[in-house]
Amino acid sequence: MNKTYLLLGSNMGNSKKLLAAAEKHIRKQIGLVTRQSGLYSTAAWGNKQQPDFLNQVIVVQTKLTAQQTIQTILSIEKEMGRVRTVKNAPRIIDIDILFFNKDIIKEKNLEVPHPHIPNRRFVLIPLNELSPNLKHPVFQQSVHYLLENCKDPLNVKKF
Repeated sequence: MNKTYLLLGSNMGNSKKLLAAAEKHIRKQIGLVTRQSGLYSTAAWGNKQQPDFLNQVIVVQTKLTAQQTIQTILSIEKEMGRVRTVKNAPRIIDIDILFFNKDIIKEKNLEVPHPHIPNRRFVLIPLNELSPNLKHPVFQQSVHYLLENCKDPLNVKKF
């Protein structure tokens, strides 16, 4: 069984309902959701001329490989109505693999751990809520340490 941490995000429509719907799809198609953080509201990263994001981290036990997981995630996003346009555009749903076991993967369509974890408070705060002592397999530092040293100025508020 594989353990993966996923980041869910949305800033279009009813984001709270969309995150809940994404979680149901994940349970059905990827595996058992064993833990989930609270919901957090954050201003958009990059393209700031859009609504705030609602984010959540969930932990999933899956029999799928990392490649099967990313393919299923892309399918779920499409099923939920996500259309990819330009980078950092508003999204109905966004699902990212943060960690997959302690694996380090660098492939054309998948990089695990997610390369921006140390730079984004909206990832680190819900991740820290669930697993502050989890070690980043590349940097060998805890999630809590990464959060304490994160330079991201965006305010992350519990929803």
